[in-house]
Amino acid sequence: MKTSFPMPLRLTLLVAPLLLAGCASLSGNGGIAPVQDAAKTHLGATLLPAASEQDLDTIDRRVAELLGQPLSADSAVQVALLNNRGLQASLQELGIAEAEMVQASRLPNPGFSFAKTRRSDEREIERGFSFDLAHLVALPLARQVEGRRFAAVQRSVAMEMLSLAAETRKAFYTAVAAEQTASYMRDVRATADAGAELAKRLAEAGNWTKLQRAREHGFFSEAVLNAARADAVRVATRERLTRLLGLWGPQVAFVLPGRLPELPTEPQDQPDIEQAAMASRLDVQAAKAMVESTARNLGLSKATRFINVLELGYQRNGSNEAPRQTGYEISIEIPLFDWGDARIARAEGVYMQSAHRAAKTAVDARSEVREAYQGYRSAYDIARHYRDDIVPTAKRISDENVLRYNGMFISVFELLADARAQIAAVNASIEALRDFWVARADLDMALVGKPSLGTGAAAAVAGTGAGAAAH
Repeated sequence: MKTSFPMPLRLTLLVAPLLLAGCASLSGNGGIAPVQDAAKTHLGATLLPAASEQDLDTIDRRVAELLGQPLSADSAVQVALLNNRGLQASLQELGIAEAEMVQASRLPNPGFSFAKTRRSDEREIERGFSFDLAHLVALPLARQVEGRRFAAVQRSVAMEMLSLAAETRKAFYTAVAAEQTASYMRDVRATADAGAELAKRLAEAGNWTKLQRAREHGFFSEAVLNAARADAVRVATRERLTRLLGLWGPQVAFVLPGRLPELPTEPQDQPDIEQAAMASRLDVQAAKAMVESTARNLGLSKATRFINVLELGYQRNGSNEAPRQTGYEISIEIPLFDWGDARIARAEGVYMQSAHRAAKTAVDARSEVREAYQGYRSAYDIARHYRDDIVPTAKRISDENVLRYNGMFISVFELLADARAQIAAVNASIEALRDFWVARADLDMALVGKPSLGTGAAAAVAGTGAGAAAH
């Protein structure tokens, strides 16, 4: 014997599996896990979202702990990842994208209608239950599209996080170098001050001409100006680092190390750097994902080309003067005027646009990583030349001149002039070492995302003004 189920129960049994499949839920962490993994893998750092007062307290304690001792490049990066509010704002974009993905994965709510009418002694009751089948048809494709977009947002935020880390490293090295440069410029000023005072006394005793005294005073005036410029660069570079770290109030009194890290023994050799960049760069991966997402969008447009509105409804009408009325209703939009060809053309255009942009991203990535690597190797060679040749030569000359002065073969002014030359050589060596570490940060960034090439060079030009003037 066959059992006949009422229509509402049959519809419920039919839709129940779909309802279970459509109950997508949020992850609970705002989709931040892949970005945290990227921070740990590429930077060895921790990334925490500031989503509550408890999170802010945890971050504040960790930042205070890091600032309690002189900063290093790694600790500066860690502070920036925790405390930079711009990055924290971008992390919220992950939660927004995840919410949109979950929303796209859920079935639409069914509709229920109830109507009661009366005509003379006749009373009629209408009950209706409807479900949007068009949304159901498009649900798998929409879920894939939003899933790919969410993954692209995750990669975009991860790339922003890595870019912030690279800029923080560069700002750190630039600020430390500026501190050293300012210190050396103060040494130059002290040397020039001593020379000017000695020249003044000799001129007053009649042992020096006015020309000789004026020359020594001119050097002193220039040294004072260069020291002021170096101090201005020191303040500017420190403030830029402060902004990247997100510090304010008493936190801005953080301590920097007294000198830059030493130059490595050998440069990093990477013959297959282009292939490595293509496999690991997040912007290339994001461009590929965008092409795939656009292709899915094109498929979605074609699937729904002739079905814009499709609804299935069940009706159960009752009247006190007629038998109960049951049945169902299907409504469909007739493509009489809009055949969907414009939407298809737009989707195809967007797809080709994203494909060309992805190709451009790959070409640019190859060029950027080559440029970053060549800049890194050149900066290493220059810094090594200063370390192994120019600075030791200046020191040998200085040692020889001290011996000649002790033997009374040269005057004190010749000794002071040599001291100024040695200080200028050491200062230029500091700048070369800074340029190397900035280039290293650019190279590291070029392997995982788009580097800001040229920023380090611009900072070098600003910082070398005092060093060049000291020669």
